[in-house]
Amino acid sequence: MQTTPLRRAAPHEYRSLSTDVRNAGLLDRRLGYYSIRALITVTALGAGWACFFFLGDSWLTLCVAVFLGLTATQLGFLAHDAGHRQIFRSKWANRLTGLAIGNGLIGLSFGWWVPKHNAHHAYPNQIGRDPDIGAGLLGSPNADDSVTAPQGVAGWMARRQAELFFPLMLLRSTGLYYSGVQDLLRRRNRSVATEGALLLAHAALYVTAVLWVLSPLKALAFIVVHQAVFSMYLGCSFAPNHKGMPLLDHGADMGFAERQVITARNVKGGWWTGFVFGGLNYQIEHHLFPTMPRPNLARVQTLVRAFCVENHLPYCEEGPIESYRTSMRGLRLT
Repeated sequence: MQTTPLRRAAPHEYRSLSTDVRNAGLLDRRLGYYSIRALITVTALGAGWACFFFLGDSWLTLCVAVFLGLTATQLGFLAHDAGHRQIFRSKWANRLTGLAIGNGLIGLSFGWWVPKHNAHHAYPNQIGRDPDIGAGLLGSPNADDSVTAPQGVAGWMARRQAELFFPLMLLRSTGLYYSGVQDLLRRRNRSVATEGALLLAHAALYVTAVLWVLSPLKALAFIVVHQAVFSMYLGCSFAPNHKGMPLLDHGADMGFAERQVITARNVKGGWWTGFVFGGLNYQIEHHLFPTMPRPNLARVQTLVRAFCVENHLPYCEEGPIESYRTSMRGLRLT
């Protein structure tokens, strides 16, 4: 099958698109939207914990654990937007918001996650540069022959990434917690004390509340269910964005627009899809304009599609089920 060759979009063409986007007010902050979104999500978090204390030492608290796991992911979407400076124009206002949500309410290191995620945005799906891909478990195929393929149990698991993807997503949050703490222990800057204190406060309050209300067995079950739901929802929200999309060699010479468009996939759907995926369903638009507030991504889609057509860039958009199928096919090719 013949494919349309990619053409490098000249820098001025992307600048022209950026000018149109800015003139349309699509980069303007949406404080009203984020205020309402934050109020509803934090209220839901508070209501969940209130229900937990009301039920007391009961197995019904496992239903609350599911709800709190879903709510934690919605909070994670807000922290993501703060990390991209979508909420406020002030760098420090976004950082304080991200620390309060990430470290304080979720227990994930915001200071570790932001540089890692920025590196992903700079080099999406680029071997050796994107921290979200690699030859390891649940990564993407690595084209670098200098990297030794994993052996033993790690090699067996790597060869079965597609089959193990969803089961291992249940442990996603554990890896994020661990990586964040590792980063804090390595770092030597003034923010470590603040971030560490918030993480410790979150962990202490969380464990104290669960053990105070529940018997040891129920407490263990609550924590497992809560973290499993959070892990699965968070991991499955990010998985369709880039898995199964083209990988770029380490030294690939490619313009900004091409790099962002050909490595990203949108997930089709209406407002419900946008709510479930936290706006990440507009992944192409998000990568082209990472500081654009979430509610404006749908509005810029028409301009971005036209830009891709004019520059012979593939605009990949699939439904939720098909996007997961494509992602799994990509993992099977590893």
